[in-house]
Amino acid sequence: MRKSRLSSNGRKTRRAAVNKKPAASDALSSHAGAVHRFIGLSLSGGKSDKACLAVLEYYPKHKKVFLSRLVEKIKSDEVHSADFKIHEIIEQYHGEVESVAFDVPLNLPFCTNCVSTCPGIEGCPQPHVKWMWEYTRKQNKKKKPKKLFTPYTQRCVEMYLSTELEEPFTVQHAMGANMAPLLARALFIKRRLKMPCIEVFPKLSIWRIGRSLNVMKSHLRFHRHSVMGDQSRKEILQALGTHNVAFVYDQDVKLMIENNHAFESFICALTAFLKYKVGTEPRPEGFPPNEDWIDFPKTTINWTSF
Repeated sequence: MRKSRLSSNGRKTRRAAVNKKPAASDALSSHAGAVHRFIGLSLSGGKSDKACLAVLEYYPKHKKVFLSRLVEKIKSDEVHSADFKIHEIIEQYHGEVESVAFDVPLNLPFCTNCVSTCPGIEGCPQPHVKWMWEYTRKQNKKKKPKKLFTPYTQRCVEMYLSTELEEPFTVQHAMGANMAPLLARALFIKRRLKMPCIEVFPKLSIWRIGRSLNVMKSHLRFHRHSVMGDQSRKEILQALGTHNVAFVYDQDVKLMIENNHAFESFICALTAFLKYKVGTEPRPEGFPPNEDWIDFPKTTINWTSF
């Protein structure tokens, strides 16, 4: 197995020999046939060293999904920023990437960029604000205390996921105190990328993927837990292996069990693959067209159809 080292990173990264970058003209003529790549990116704060990146490859000729690369703890040094190193990894594929999946929002809430004269949420004619009013009135009939929304910090999708699925999924507001720095970093990284970018909520993707593989609900709910999270991640990865969803090297399985950011970068890439195979949920009817949508798997996934 061939080893490679990311320059100026100080950490070894593993790439399989079959992942050696071919010339664009040779891509379709290789013995493996065409390859479709999906990158998952789990970000951390701009000044921390927890960001991880996963590269997933799909070979339709052989109907195989393969985790070809996993880079953990991408950090800055005295010369290069961690963001530079993320771009350096992605650019090694010369644009031959179907999409990059981030685990954080990719756009500011619509209201922060609105150029219309603002009458406030009480009189705003924008579709997303009208949707938020309709949603809030419906929810306030069911629960107390009654609350209003803040369209300059939150988005419709965050409200939708909290109540409209089989389980309540609490998504932090895009401009909330914890998420805003990550949103800023994602915007900084995304603007230089030349391929489509999507937003993924790993907790929801893990839930849908795990349920399709009959993983215990407790493992799916606590994969981030400081005490039992490593065991939960192990169970999920074992289920993926048992059902031949994706080929993953043993050392990468070990790394993802130990490092949740690495695990979630893989889940982001897997969700991007499912979106490519039309295996993610579409926007619900009536959802504002100008609002962001988070991509997550359908409730039923036919893993043998790929």
